[in-house]
Amino acid sequence: MKRMPAFHFAAALVLFGAVSADAADTINTQELAVRVDKLADGLEHPWAVEVLPDGAYLVTERPGRIRIIRDGKVSDPIGGVPKVSARGQGGLMDVALAPDFATSRKLYFTAAIANGRGSGTEAFSATLSTDEKTLDAVTPIFTMRRFTSGNIQYGSRIAIAPDGTLFISVGDRGNSNRSQNWQDDAGSIIHINADGSIPADNPFKDGGKALPEIWSKGHRNPQGITFDAKDGKLYTVEHGARGGDEINQPEAGKNYGWPIITYGRDYSGAEIGEGTAKEGLEQPLLYWDPSIAPGALVVYRGAMFPEWDGNFIVAALKFQLLSRMQRDETGAFVAEERLFKGEYGRVRDVVVAPDGALLMVTDEDNGALLRISRAQASNG
Repeated sequence: MKRMPAFHFAAALVLFGAVSADAADTINTQELAVRVDKLADGLEHPWAVEVLPDGAYLVTERPGRIRIIRDGKVSDPIGGVPKVSARGQGGLMDVALAPDFATSRKLYFTAAIANGRGSGTEAFSATLSTDEKTLDAVTPIFTMRRFTSGNIQYGSRIAIAPDGTLFISVGDRGNSNRSQNWQDDAGSIIHINADGSIPADNPFKDGGKALPEIWSKGHRNPQGITFDAKDGKLYTVEHGARGGDEINQPEAGKNYGWPIITYGRDYSGAEIGEGTAKEGLEQPLLYWDPSIAPGALVVYRGAMFPEWDGNFIVAALKFQLLSRMQRDETGAFVAEERLFKGEYGRVRDVVVAPDGALLMVTDEDNGALLRISRAQASNG
């Protein structure tokens, strides 16, 4: 089988540091200079950001809080958020606005939730009150069927398809064999309707070979999931073990191999599984070795940076950067540029704002919301 592209840190293009550190930083990239503004800090392990219709920002914090940032001011926590299991990698995770949020005020979020059987990933729908002080009609729409002990590898991001259905990434919860159990939600991409029901196009909607909500299997810990707005294709990025972080294009009913095949090794250095390829198991579009510990993923389609059109931009925790992956006309990955290495901390989320700017949050005790825009040319 064809060996997939790998990107190695030693060969990567790491960008220059900040030119100025006043109200904003100006940083040179390969093709242009960007401006980085700190919109807010003092956030406790922020996990996700969304832009509200009026331009304010909705941010989740892993301990279980949602706040609104408007005009540089951080709100008190919004009420109504269910109790989350904020242990280890668990807690409040992603948030996504419904396509009709401007009129419905509906949103979705994911969290690690605990009960007497342990903990697991759960997704909810809710509506934001008009005074922005509470979540109403909080309703579970997906719950992992098997809760277990341990507090790692929950996933979990949400991507909303053009038809309004939801794709939710779920990690293997630290037990790799669960990723190959088709009667287990762990290590899967889940596909549900907005009310939690099963879409008609799900590959196992009748619940035979697999749980009806499962779209694809063989994932380790996918923390990025997105649609390319141009062609409607779904992509994920997921943590490998020691090396083997992957970008995949999940398709209905397919198996992406973990832990039978992987380009990574166990943290002890031991080999995992049966190698890097096996008949019937899908290859990643790309893998990293060593690992960059990826967070969120976007395919850039925005007006502000036309030079980056179609690039994949991946948040990275381990090396504290954004990875900008360039593709050729066939869609193959051909180059990587690493932005902001070590400048701002562990980057957990990255999204494209309506004006084409990039927004990112840093997963730190004193986390921040940052905006990346095009730097204005100097008149001097």
